[in-house]
Amino acid sequence: MKLQMLFLVGGLTGTALGSACARKEVVTEDAGKASVSASTASASNPQAPVLLDSTAEKMLVFQRAIGGWPKAVGTAKVDYKHPLSAADRARTLADKNRNDATIDNNATSREIIYLAQAYQKTNNPAYRQGAENGLRFLLKMQYPNGGFPQYYPDFSNYRHQITYNDNAMVRCLEVLRAVAQQKAPYNGLDASLVAPAKDAVERGVDCILKTQYVRQGQPTAWCAQYDEKTLQPAKARAFELASLSGDESVEIVRFLMGVEKPSPAVRKAIDSAMAWFQKVKLTGYTMKEIAAPGEKTGRDRVIVPEAGATIWARFYELDTDRPIYVGRDSQVHYQLSEIENERRAGYLYAGTWPAKLLEKEYPAWQKRVGTGEKP
Repeated sequence: MKLQMLFLVGGLTGTALGSACARKEVVTEDAGKASVSASTASASNPQAPVLLDSTAEKMLVFQRAIGGWPKAVGTAKVDYKHPLSAADRARTLADKNRNDATIDNNATSREIIYLAQAYQKTNNPAYRQGAENGLRFLLKMQYPNGGFPQYYPDFSNYRHQITYNDNAMVRCLEVLRAVAQQKAPYNGLDASLVAPAKDAVERGVDCILKTQYVRQGQPTAWCAQYDEKTLQPAKARAFELASLSGDESVEIVRFLMGVEKPSPAVRKAIDSAMAWFQKVKLTGYTMKEIAAPGEKTGRDRVIVPEAGATIWARFYELDTDRPIYVGRDSQVHYQLSEIENERRAGYLYAGTWPAKLLEKEYPAWQKRVGTGEKP
């Protein structure tokens, strides 16, 4: 199995590990658990033995030729905790030219992060190359206007849209910003990636500023998807209409708060979004999950009054800030109870996403930028 794993890595990455190097297999599901002695393995010591991390090995097997990763193969979710048989490995490697690479559901960003960490822990050049190829994929998929599609190069359906949904674009920008700042675990990667990563982040920030929804001259928050050409709010799945997001807007603000020297435009974007969060909060309500034996799902979610509680809707009408609830029929409803149970139980239509931002992070950011402290 050990020789087979080494062969797979060499075949996938094109990296010759060399028979002169001592090798040791580290079987772990966490790069942080790969224990390496400084005297026997170091990223700065090319003569150190090359170690193997079992999760990183699987990631290399699933990495597509274009550099990114799928979130699922067919209907099967990619799960690195699941063991791969020899047949599974061979079948997956044979799929390397599929165009299903995506940034949805943490795909690609999680693998880049893990492989960069694994490289620092193991000194395995295959992991470095895998992370670098993943970063080049992100740089390649980014639109000139700074936005990121959900998939690349598959632009079918809504996959070509600029995608903030599930924080897809923001995660990519956070990784690229760490690369541009040469922070660990990316400080040992190809130095030629630093400049394009910095440019990508700058264009990403510009795209974020341009896509903040402005109503009657007042910036509000962000939508989950945008047309990549017009930068106008767009519909994705049937139950994801063009609407302001009480969820994704939170991570966008957090990302902007990480801008080292925020421009007046960045500051205005943050302040405006925070004012919008205050405006649209649903005070005195909470969402609860309850048993529903009569439903196929066996459960339900309900929004009910509760003193002292505050929630936000996932979706708000663009021009009214009214919370909306949309099922698979794409019809707007103003009560969660009016859409089908399958969606109520299977999709989170309300939550407390902005709470920590309002209570702690925004005041801390205001103090930091007011005093000139580094973020």
